[in-house]
Amino acid sequence: MKTPDILCIGSVLWDIIGRSSSHMRAGSDVPGRITRIPGGVAMNIAMTCINFGLTPALLSAVGRDPEGDELVSAAQSMGLITQYLYRSDDLPTDAYMAIEGANGLIAAIADAHSLEQAGTKILTALSSGALGTETAPWSGLVALDGNLTRDLLADIAKSPLFSASDLRVAPASPGKAERLLALVGHPSATLYVNLEEAGLLCQTTFDQAEDGARALTKRGVHRVLVTDGGNPAAEATGDTLRTAQPPEVLVTRVTGAGDTFMAAHIASEIQGMAPQAALERALNAAATYVSGETPS
Repeated sequence: MKTPDILCIGSVLWDIIGRSSSHMRAGSDVPGRITRIPGGVAMNIAMTCINFGLTPALLSAVGRDPEGDELVSAAQSMGLITQYLYRSDDLPTDAYMAIEGANGLIAAIADAHSLEQAGTKILTALSSGALGTETAPWSGLVALDGNLTRDLLADIAKSPLFSASDLRVAPASPGKAERLLALVGHPSATLYVNLEEAGLLCQTTFDQAEDGARALTKRGVHRVLVTDGGNPAAEATGDTLRTAQPPEVLVTRVTGAGDTFMAAHIASEIQGMAPQAALERALNAAATYVSGETPS
């Protein structure tokens, strides 16, 4: 049985994405394509980790419905470890729906109610001995996503099950960014946020990524990476700040770009790349993703 390189904890669901090459606004009715693919922040991170040669394990809630069976089968076919998933008889498999136009994301609805209701049940493998116990906790990488409830994130922040973990954390969306405040002050947490989310965490707005990165470290975040679309991104740890410019590409999709950036950065660090090189590689991977290609 394979030992995972990283645990991806959070949303594992179906993405239903409608994309059009037209500019759109509220009420637009345009031709386009509708796809259904495996998604969710934890799933997106895990899938990108696979592309970089890592072996991720998923910790999430997936229903025992046909949609859940199909989703687990798809994950297994990609090489993801699914044996630690909480499979519920009562909770349906979650879903995410988004509309994207030539001018970016128009609207999205995330139905992660089953993940939220499952709560700590998704963490059973970390206490049962399968992946760790309170006295011998998991000591590797953990990718957490903001679809977890504020209470569960607060529990994780102080739980002995995560006391030895290298936590990497991303909000699921700007609307859930403030949930990550529970992890401010955690000694190993690295936050991956965009410029809007950085502002929400600091209850202000920023003009550039480096301002957001500096402000978050001053608030007590151990390490933070802030992206800003095609504008320079920034990484801050204590008094250390580095920035990098993403490559210019034609944007054909946006859902999952931040997850791709995070996973590519994690993989680059695991593979021993220097901090500046890891930041630049992650930005290149995200740019390749939004252009419609597969990052590597």
